[in-house]
Amino acid sequence: MATNKVEVKWKEDMAFDVEVNGHSFIIDADEPVGGKDRGPRPKALTLASLGGCTGMDVISILNKMRVDVEDFNVSVEGELTEEHPKYYHTITIIYTFKGKDLPMDKLEKAVNLSQERYCGVSAMLLKSSKLVHRIVVNE
Repeated sequence: MATNKVEVKWKEDMAFDVEVNGHSFIIDADEPVGGKDRGPRPKALTLASLGGCTGMDVISILNKMRVDVEDFNVSVEGELTEEHPKYYHTITIIYTFKGKDLPMDKLEKAVNLSQERYCGVSAMLLKSSKLVHRIVVNE
């Protein structure tokens, strides 16, 4: 069984050093709650994980379909609940593709396969959040 191990070590104030499979970065909080804005917030990293997971899926699937994409971007926005514990009740994913004569049916199929079958981050977040997506194509 595959596992991931993440180490989170307190630095000072609200800052923590994070190590993920040999890659390090700092997470921190906003100044009003004792942080100094030295790194991203943990909840925002959840959205980054979602964007990365589904983005990798989509590119991999489109490569197998032999769809030539010039450029690709995934934007993810989460709406938090008002009450604690605050979590994303709705997450919007926008897939933006650039290329000439891109086949919309294949783009939709790749996105749907990621969302419905392959992206583990999507699967986890669906247990607590509504996920919606849009596809934008620019030539």
